Amino acid sequence: MADIIHLLPEAVANQIAAGEVIQRPASALKEILENSVDAGASEIRVVIRDAGKTLIQVTDNGSGMSEKDAEHCFKRHATSKIHKVDDLFAIHTLGFRGEALASVAAVAQVELKTRRRQDDMGFSIQVEGSKVTKKAPCQILPGTILSVRNLFYNVPARRNFLKSNTAEMRHIIEEFQRVALVNPEISMNLFHNNKQLFQLPEARLRERIVAIFGPGYKEKLIPLEQQANDIKISGYIGKPQYAKKTRGEQFFFANKRFIRHPYLNHSVENALQELLPGDSHPTYFIYLEVDPKKIDINIHPTKTEINFQENQLIYALLRSTIRQSLGKYNITPAIDFDVEQSLDLTPPVQGKPIKNPFQRGPVDYNPFGNHSPRRKDACSPSSPQGWEKLYEGLKNIPEASASKPDAPECFPQGEGEGRTVDFCQIRQRYILTGIKSGMVLIDQQRAHQRILYERFLSQLEQKTHVSQQALFPQNVTLSPSDAGILREILGELRVIGFSINHLGKNTFVINGTPAGMKEQNMQDLMENILENYKRNMVELNLEQKTNLARSMAARIAIRPGKQLSQQEMQSLFNDLFACHIPGLTPDGKKILVALTGEQIEQLFKQ
Repeated sequence: MADIIHLLPEAVANQIAAGEVIQRPASALKEILENSVDAGASEIRVVIRDAGKTLIQVTDNGSGMSEKDAEHCFKRHATSKIHKVDDLFAIHTLGFRGEALASVAAVAQVELKTRRRQDDMGFSIQVEGSKVTKKAPCQILPGTILSVRNLFYNVPARRNFLKSNTAEMRHIIEEFQRVALVNPEISMNLFHNNKQLFQLPEARLRERIVAIFGPGYKEKLIPLEQQANDIKISGYIGKPQYAKKTRGEQFFFANKRFIRHPYLNHSVENALQELLPGDSHPTYFIYLEVDPKKIDINIHPTKTEINFQENQLIYALLRSTIRQSLGKYNITPAIDFDVEQSLDLTPPVQGKPIKNPFQRGPVDYNPFGNHSPRRKDACSPSSPQGWEKLYEGLKNIPEASASKPDAPECFPQGEGEGRTVDFCQIRQRYILTGIKSGMVLIDQQRAHQRILYERFLSQLEQKTHVSQQALFPQNVTLSPSDAGILREILGELRVIGFSINHLGKNTFVINGTPAGMKEQNMQDLMENILENYKRNMVELNLEQKTNLARSMAARIAIRPGKQLSQQEMQSLFNDLFACHIPGLTPDGKKILVALTGEQIEQLFKQ
């Protein structure tokens, strides 16, 4: 039998390696930017065309490379950072695997121009599909220009899986921001299709955050500073009142490297749990400095997922640091006998009577006196007449008191002895009604979500909508990433019934909303819709129209706790059973429970 195991051709091996490191244009940009930072650049200029599909060009004024280094940098496992195994546990730089440029060159047409300061001439090399096609001396200022053209030109399947230009550009902006936030001392500029998106001069960290996310952040940030046990924590956390409905403005950096760490994110949320609404997410820019020997950053090709040896210690220290800063800036109430508390000593208005703050009930009431005997008809366990009076009183109440949310709120129809109840609202969350075979219990929020989902999806497919003009237009300002998503789905939102115009950069004005939608805070509404949209996009990979319809329905559907009239419950019932799938929400949750007469009888026989 012939041998069946063989070595892969180098081009195939390079493409496999590239698949782990370069998933999209933003992945290539990340690797190139990190090389520029490691080269000691003080100025970086990024030029993007067609969301990186046509061109990604990074120019820096770093140390540059020699001719030999320029050739070696495109070979697999080529690195200037690792010389022995121990170096893996003392890494202070960013790119160190030695596969970044080799991976990029395997799936794109790459041109590198570079020159060291001590050299009179620079060197140019062109690589296509891992093969060097041209190399020659060139004129260039000290530094490096790396141009990546036609990404995935030789892997059409991968190129076909790329998202729209708006979606891919959003990922590019995210990677650019991460590098910019951890290197405020570097001047950075980003251009897309000849339009400048970011112009970030050298600055301090707070100024860099404001330059990226807008001037409103000047008043939103609380500084963090703590050092203990060779662990240093610094950065900023947003004031709780400015928490947003969407994730995204949450940044962890460890030793100047962006990381994702759900465990530490939980520490932040735990420190703020008494201050944030349940559906809000804190903003933070947190920087950790830890001994490299106590970090494992070699567990994922993109180096964004890491392990700390002292996870629990960092968790506790981070939580303590945040609470300390919140207390220092009077964000949380604190009892401190060494600090003078703020008191309201405003004098009373002249001539206005002063009320006793402890007074309750009639002024002549004395709980210890005998001049106020108990009424003979008072309701008490020892008074049968009292229970009878109470029962008689309940008979005359047409519906349960709203002050008792656990009581069913039943709405009688008709008059006189023949009154019947069509619908009952239970705990302001469920709707109970009789049907021919028995009865049905409906979750009002889930039912409304199904109704809205099918309505929005129908509008998107048929491009028919009804809009209502807002009494007062509202401006909405988003993060650059969220603004990119909103621009991408702007056409679909208009079909649904929103009247939205782009005012420039990351600000939009909303002049109208879908018919029937009640007046509400448009900033919160859009942040919620975008949060649902992003979650569906990442977790479910839904088609855009389906994603938007689900996101809108999830945000606008009535919530538990809303009391409904008989007419509203009737309308909800009718609309639900007019849906194609009345029994399940768009994400597959049960909407209703039906019981036949036989099942009801069986319940009472048990």
